[in-house]
Formats: sequence, structure tokens, C-alpha cells
Amino acid sequence: MEPLSEKIPEPDRIEGAPHPRETTNVFGHEAAQSEFLAAFNTGHLHHGWMITGPRGVGKATLAWHLARFLLATSDSNGGMSTPPNINVPEDHPVTRRMRALAEPRLFLLRRAWDDEKKRLKTAITVDEVRRMKSFFSLSAADGGSRVAIIDAADELNTSAANALLKLLEEPPANVTLFLISHQPFKLLPTIRSRCRELRLHPLATATLANALIQARATLEPDDAQALNQLAGGSVGEAFRLTNLSGLALYQSIVTLFSSLPRLDRPRLLALIETGAQRDGEAKFDLILTLLDLFLARIARAGATRTLPPEAATGEADIIARLAPDAAAARAWAELAQTLGLKARRGKAVNLDPATLLMDMVLRLEDTAAALPKR
Repeated sequence: MEPLSEKIPEPDRIEGAPHPRETTNVFGHEAAQSEFLAAFNTGHLHHGWMITGPRGVGKATLAWHLARFLLATSDSNGGMSTPPNINVPEDHPVTRRMRALAEPRLFLLRRAWDDEKKRLKTAITVDEVRRMKSFFSLSAADGGSRVAIIDAADELNTSAANALLKLLEEPPANVTLFLISHQPFKLLPTIRSRCRELRLHPLATATLANALIQARATLEPDDAQALNQLAGGSVGEAFRLTNLSGLALYQSIVTLFSSLPRLDRPRLLALIETGAQRDGEAKFDLILTLLDLFLARIARAGATRTLPPEAATGEADIIARLAPDAAAARAWAELAQTLGLKARRGKAVNLDPATLLMDMVLRLEDTAAALPKR
């Protein structure tokens, strides 16, 4: 495959974090690793593997490790034979070639660069799938394994999905495809049925912390649990939170809402100013995410009558006060749905961030004021 050009952004890389091909270890997901290794060792390796789970949980990292494992075990130069795990030494030739995107037996299918518009395409097109099929039509130099990573299968347009389906129906010899999918239910049922699924689950707090350290994120030990509460076991989301001071931002949101049903106006204006800063789209998106998460945590606590571990100081008391029963939980759940739709529409029409945030927060104030007094 073509070497990486530093001038073109990679659609499957989180800004500021190492690319999955550059990671040394897979943290967690032992069951998925064992399932794949058992299939390999018994000679029942399926040609199509769909790696599913929440966004940012480590699907791409696992896919790259599995691809490296397959190529290293069939490499005629320093190959490995029936190893006990999927780890490949860092100094192995396959490891070095894959990190440089110079492994001739690997095809990476992802959104391509649009030279005319000078930006990444919004979907994986049929032309890219055809390139992959042409790649597989060529004989491997040593007759060994060939691998493709599709990241992400969710981004295939209709024509590309149909072309991939034909490849899955009549797979070339010695070819293994790894399809990464955040929302597999949106894929063609026929694509899903022709793949064996490896379902990944959210990471535990300690495992998430280790993965963040590998990604070179700055993490205080005392923040690990709160970070995992907000990230939902997703390394990608946790990295975004650490990169954008998400814990401090969530604390400011919780502190603001501690005064409900009457909001502290100076704090409200400070939050809106944070989200409306010039060139602050990433921070604005994070505020929307955290507002939605706050409402979800209130609604869930009210419905289950169980308080979650705190993700910010004083959060438990606020949740208990705002969602004392199932009726209040329903009100917050309905508001979350309404505000989520409003946020998506507002972003679609480029509504002024300050106006959108002010409207959303005032709706929160109205909902709190309408709750029965206790």
C-alpha cells in the first residue's frame, strides 16, 4: 500500500493521539482476542471479521494487532509459528512496515482525500472498494496471507457496500477482512451475516487509564473513575475529555445547575462564552455532549432510583434533588431527546453557538421549575 503522506489528514486518527497502528498493546478485550486466536489455531479462521462496539473503545487498535499477527505468522522472513497470543514484537519487520504503511500485503480501506475539494471525502466510495479488489487480484509475493482493514464500515456509501458484499460472498484465497463498525445495525444484513463478529465492551477504569497512558494522555490518578464515568469506557472519548479539559468543564456545568431552578447568571454566561469562542468548535461540541450526558445521568438515576458514582463534586446531591422519582426522570429524558434534536438541527444550519447554548440551558431551567415542589 502507499506510504503515508504527512500532508493528508488521516480520517481514522484522533487528533493528538497515536494512530492505532502505532500502539504497542491492546488493553482489555481478552475474550475477543481469545476467540480469534482459537479460530486461528484450530484452522477455522473466517475470511470476514466484524469488530463492533462503542466508538473509541479500541476496535481499530484490535484490528491492527490482529492484522499484524496474521501477516507476521505467514511472513517468510522471521515469521512466527502458532504463538500463544496476538502480540508481535516491536522489532519484527511486519511491525515496522505496518507502522510506515509500507506493508505490501495489507490494504487499508478508509475515506479518501478529495484533491479537488482539498478535504477528506464524506464516505468510502465504490472506487476505493474496487482498488481493494484489484489489490487482492494480485498474487502475494510469498503466497502468504493478505489482510484488509475497513475503518469504518459505517462510512461505506451504498455502492461501496454492495461492492464489498460481493467480495465477502466470493472471498479471494488467503484473504482476511477486518470490518470496524460503530453501528453494525446500520450495515446491510447480508454484510453482517457473512462476517464473524467480535463484540467489544466498554473498558474498566484501570484498563482505560492504562490505555490513556499509552496514548500519551495526561491523567491524574484521582480522576480516573470520574473520567470513565463520562467517557463510558471509551478510550477515544476519554482522550477527547483530557485533551479539552473535560472534567473541569463538566464540573462547571454541575456547579451551574446546582442553583436550579434559578440559574446563576454569571456562571451561565461564562459557560456560554466558553462554547462560543472563535475557533472553539471542539469545545462547543464537548459542551453539547456533556449537557446530554448530564441529562441522561439524571434521567437514569431517577428511573432506577440508583445514584451513579460522582463524575463531579456535588453531582450526587443535585441528581437526587432533580430526579426524586420516575415522573421527574421521564421529564428529563424527554428534555434530553428534545435538546439533542435541537442541537443537531442548530449545528446543521450553523446557528450561533451562544444562541443555541442559551436556549438549551434555559429549557433546562424551565423543566426544573416545572417539577413538583418537595
